[in-house]
Amino acid sequence: MKRVTGLLAIATLALTARADESSLVLTDASGREAVYANCLACHSLDYVLLNAGIPDRKGWEANINKMRKIMGAPISDSDAVAILDYLANNYGKRDK
Repeated sequence: MKRVTGLLAIATLALTARADESSLVLTDASGREAVYANCLACHSLDYVLLNAGIPDRKGWEANINKMRKIMGAPISDSDAVAILDYLANNYGKRDK
């Protein structure tokens, strides 16, 4: 019984500890709406923010291609270009 109670407590904490992402906002720039319209259907904004500055343009392109081709995200070609430009320009790895 103690074990079940402990597991229930852990499950409850895990559910209540989820981050409130209502205050997360991406940079206001061309292409942001394409990100909101396509990417938020499957994952949260923290995916973009946690990866900011790590992938360069090719890295973001690989991520978008993976989402489309492997994960089956229904992102149009034109939206994919807009998303790539947005992510690369606003959250891409910068040359030092």
